[in-house]
Amino acid sequence: MLEIGCGPGVAARAVSRRVGNGFVLAIDRSAKAIESAVAGSRAEIATGRLRFLQAAIEDFELPPNEEPFDIAFAIRVGALDGRHPDIEQRALERLRAALKPTGRLFIDTGHPLREIKLIRR
Repeated sequence: MLEIGCGPGVAARAVSRRVGNGFVLAIDRSAKAIESAVAGSRAEIATGRLRFLQAAIEDFELPPNEEPFDIAFAIRVGALDGRHPDIEQRALERLRAALKPTGRLFIDTGHPLREIKLIRR
């Protein structure tokens, strides 16, 4: 699972505790956010089910040897909220590459969580 814009890691920690033998990669463009997330997530990181990476979604590439994800989610992420169409388009292209062909993307922009259908090319 991929969390976009993880901030201090609250959602990533909660999800990592529930993924069974799954894995969560949580990204954020802010080095300070990643630093805070790592500091507050030592136990979850130690399980091998959670990792943090500083990256903006519009520039994100799967790390080497990382398998594409089944699910990605974002909670109130500016690059995906419609205010920056060019950045959003680049972000969606990166997400297409980071998700399996059957992968699903969910976004919360302050309204109920909604699924964004990624058109495959």
